[in-house]
Amino acid sequence: MTHVGAFEAKTHLSSLLDQVAVGKEITITKHGKPVARLVPIEPEADQVQAVIAKMRALRANMVLGEDDWQQLRDEGRK
Repeated sequence: MTHVGAFEAKTHLSSLLDQVAVGKEITITKHGKPVARLVPIEPEADQVQAVIAKMRALRANMVLGEDDWQQLRDEGRK
């Protein structure tokens, strides 16, 4: 893990972001003490959003039948 001072981080943010994009973690320090970390975004978050979008699209095309949901609920209670 790389440690970078706050001033240097501000000055070289673009190159630091390039390093993070390939998987490197960078700790930003202020007066020698760690105050923040730059870490890559986990790809799973993107995949989760894609799955949610697919589920919403599927739900939009779903039809329960001719009955409304209250009738279906009440049938299940008999």
